Amino acid sequence: MGNQMSVPGAISGVVPRLAVKADHVPRSETGIGALMPWADRLWMVTYVAHKKRTGGGTGLFTIDDDLQLSKHPASVVGTYANRLVHKESNQLFIGPHAIDVEGNVRTIEALVDVRLTATARHLTDEAGKVYFLGMEGEFFEVDVQTLEATQLYDLLDELDVHDYPHFKDMYTRHGRVVVVNNSYYDKDFLAGSSDGRLAEWDGQTWTILAKTQFNTLGSANGMGPGLYAVGQDRASALLHVYLPDTGWKVYRLPKSTHTQDHAFTTEWPRIREVESERLLMDASGMFYELPSLTYANAVWGIRPIASHLRVVGDFCSWNGLLVLAGDQTTPIGDANPVAGQPQANLWFGKTDDLWSWGKPQGWGGPWWESSVQADVPSDPYLMTGFEHKCLHLTHTSDTAVDFHVEVDFQGTGTFHRYRTLTVGPAGYEAFTFPVGFSAHWIRLVASTSCTATAQLTYT
Repeated sequence: MGNQMSVPGAISGVVPRLAVKADHVPRSETGIGALMPWADRLWMVTYVAHKKRTGGGTGLFTIDDDLQLSKHPASVVGTYANRLVHKESNQLFIGPHAIDVEGNVRTIEALVDVRLTATARHLTDEAGKVYFLGMEGEFFEVDVQTLEATQLYDLLDELDVHDYPHFKDMYTRHGRVVVVNNSYYDKDFLAGSSDGRLAEWDGQTWTILAKTQFNTLGSANGMGPGLYAVGQDRASALLHVYLPDTGWKVYRLPKSTHTQDHAFTTEWPRIREVESERLLMDASGMFYELPSLTYANAVWGIRPIASHLRVVGDFCSWNGLLVLAGDQTTPIGDANPVAGQPQANLWFGKTDDLWSWGKPQGWGGPWWESSVQADVPSDPYLMTGFEHKCLHLTHTSDTAVDFHVEVDFQGTGTFHRYRTLTVGPAGYEAFTFPVGFSAHWIRLVASTSCTATAQLTYT
């Protein structure tokens, strides 16, 4: 994978000497949670599994133009995966640190022991304050000059989260702060819902938008108006999009793996700008090209790039390269007795290298034992960019049900009926699309209210 000649000393894009390692006692985790080019270096923070399993060796690191790794003297051990450039104060916030353009580091002592997952812009004092989010639902306001931190909310109470919390990301845009929690465990698969959350705050009131696993948020500020939220339920991966003229819209995407369904193993889907005005999205084991612009109040132009196995904590462009963070060896509490010293490393390459990683494949659909209303269209499900496509349909009605297959080949939200598939009483049917048949989105409409499953396999 990648161009081995592009980075001196690299083996398939990995430079072994840049690996970061945690101490042997206690054995935990040393994933790389956040990357950011800043002050003529590449900065990164690594994380242990939990603040109760501290371990050493993790913290704040820099890499210079000669690919020399240094651990910063201000480094502290913690669980961090947040980054934000605050333009008014010219500071990078990464982990519990504030770094100026000269590379001087200050530490927000009150946040060192919080598992920080996101930093976001302030709703009313953009120049003077930022928000910080902790994995256990701690929501802070921090003064960018004094670094004084004030906890505003416990989101476990505000968002009615009872199970093991796992808040993962936060983003401010269009007069709202949006947060995601990816709580999703074995029992939640059977229930079809979870303590996972997609929620927003207007500065006064918290509103729950969805109750299933959500993992990350992103936007192309300054380009398109779309604010993207990525999650999943048992039917498929989810892409919820906020547009000012329409509010929140729901789209569905294939999953390329089931190993990231569980909250603990979803480390970390991301949406980042990796080339000028171009977004890259990693979700459910697949990289996608994600458009920074939207047209006709619709999202189109999403293109699958590659299926992959790598755990990518963060990624960015640096010195003309695409850099992917990793989380390679994780013997948390010796739960894995055949894993050794905790360690992680980076991958260096070009964005175009990703197309060689693995042909896009996946599965999912709009329904999984879902309550379906007659003549009400399903959510749109991504169809473009896959070679072979097979639709599986079943239902529990004691009469035959017609399922109208509709496609949006332009991407603007205009659907056309492709064909109708009739499934007998409590029956099952499969339909294989012609090789190469594609549209931006596909959706289904049932003729009868029923409990139905509609899943597409893309190979």
